[in-house]
Amino acid sequence: MTEDKKPQVPSQLEGETHDDVFGEIREDGPNFRNVGFWGTVILMMKTQIGLGVLAIPSALDVLGMVPGIICMIVIGAITTWSGYIVGEFKMKHRETYSIDDAGSIMFGVAGRLFLSAAFCLYYIFNSGSAILSLSIGLNAVSSHATCTAVFVSVAAIVGFALSSIRTLGRITWLACLGWFAVYSFRWYSNLPSALNSFLDTDPVVIMVTIAVGLEDRPAAAPASDSPWVSDWKVVGDSGFAETIAAVSNLLFAFSGTPGFFSIVSEMRNPRQYGAAVITCQAGVTLVYTIVGCVMYYYCGSYVSSPALGSAGGVIEIVSYGFALPGLFVTMTIVTHIPAKFIFIHLLRGSRHLTSNTPTHWITWFSCTFGITVVAWIIASTIPVFDDLVSLIGALLGPVMCMQPMGAMWLYDNWGNADRRTASQPRWFLMVAWCSLIIVLGFFLMVAGTYGSVMSIVQSYSSSGGSAAFSCANNSS
Repeated sequence: MTEDKKPQVPSQLEGETHDDVFGEIREDGPNFRNVGFWGTVILMMKTQIGLGVLAIPSALDVLGMVPGIICMIVIGAITTWSGYIVGEFKMKHRETYSIDDAGSIMFGVAGRLFLSAAFCLYYIFNSGSAILSLSIGLNAVSSHATCTAVFVSVAAIVGFALSSIRTLGRITWLACLGWFAVYSFRWYSNLPSALNSFLDTDPVVIMVTIAVGLEDRPAAAPASDSPWVSDWKVVGDSGFAETIAAVSNLLFAFSGTPGFFSIVSEMRNPRQYGAAVITCQAGVTLVYTIVGCVMYYYCGSYVSSPALGSAGGVIEIVSYGFALPGLFVTMTIVTHIPAKFIFIHLLRGSRHLTSNTPTHWITWFSCTFGITVVAWIIASTIPVFDDLVSLIGALLGPVMCMQPMGAMWLYDNWGNADRRTASQPRWFLMVAWCSLIIVLGFFLMVAGTYGSVMSIVQSYSSSGGSAAFSCANNSS
């Protein structure tokens, strides 16, 4: 092929010095466009799997094995489509950095304000659940060496320090280092490389999954001389509030989609985004199905939440010990994303965004510190893992990973549809699909929030209303 016939690569995809979001990329400043294909997959998987997988077995206990698997696959398919639409919208609107930019394009100032608030709240609550998970892990590893409120504060302080790393490219290396510590026991090294990439998401959960199958009985089951027989159910028999709260848990497990906007914005080549989404979601769904089914099958109604406590004893201590680096990475990501969101919106269009000025650093540390403090308060006031996860999934999950994506497709395809396109069955089906996604999101939000609030009220009642900022051991 001669030089003049080589395919031309758009300057905004590779090798550019100017970006529609970050402006001029300077040599003396941070490179915000330095995430490759596998780095993208890793960040997406870590955004999805870090916390959500820990609540799946208990959700199956409420729903039953068959309805739970069906709900998991349906939610996985919907969020895969949503994630793909994020990339399509980004390629058509290059100035989009986050979900609120999409809201501004579609609905103006009102759309930006609403989705900005929802986005920040969603990730702040995620950061709070990460802090709570870390406090549970620190309690388990240390056999409750000190007050739980102290562990919550320690997790918040370390999370603030790690989330203050400025670029996702460097956080990718942090994630890899955390996984390297975990993979000192990489028992599946002879598996096919594709399956290895799936299991690379959270091997500690895989280890606990194997352990519950090898032990005589789950940790929470009553001691008895008779052989343990799991009481797992094909179909659950719980009430409406418990059922919809469990569905919200599953939705939370797949609700990393809003973070994909930020990730694709920092990719070196956004054209690879679609393949990265499919790779991520395939791995996530596979891990969720295996972990959820195996743990629930062996533990039945005595499955723990977070799931790492299901094996109990030494296995619980070891599993949390290996999991702590990964949980810290998860907290780093879910704290970094909203902090970066606010940071960019404050400095966008100024030289301080990509230059190492005092204004740059003061603004950046203020963002990460503010997010961490609010997340610490949430973790201290809603100290029950299942309740917090369910509330996030119900109240903020639909508006973050379902409804806006339906609206984005309608925005890009409704007004531009000519008479021939509008008469095609595919166009009608897509309009119906997007409308269904938006309506379904409203139902899950209202019903799921009701179920989650009822569960929180019940939790406070059972603890005498003294659970907030408690010193009690939350790992038992």
